Amino acid sequence: MKKAILLFLLFWAVQLFAVDKSLVSVKNSTVSSDVVIVTITESGKTYELQCTKTAPFCQSPAAGSYWMVRLPKNHGVYDCDNVDLYLQSADPENGDKALGEYCISVK
Repeated sequence: MKKAILLFLLFWAVQLFAVDKSLVSVKNSTVSSDVVIVTITESGKTYELQCTKTAPFCQSPAAGSYWMVRLPKNHGVYDCDNVDLYLQSADPENGDKALGEYCISVK
């Protein structure tokens, strides 16, 4: 019985900390007043990322490939679905620093 509970807790912890990452393509990024807007594609769908230009975690990335990590609900600084963007050479699962944090929406 103790082994079953331990296995369940271990499985639950792995699922809780699993990283939901995907490779995305940044098509372009623009700055409009105080907002950085980044257009990306993920698996053929187009999304828009937004962040506040003055925030220390907001960058305007160049076109190219990046890792995108979807944050769990109610995590992140924005009141929306939050994602972190990483350079393709970075490893989000090893604690590499994110390029920025963004609010994501379908375009």
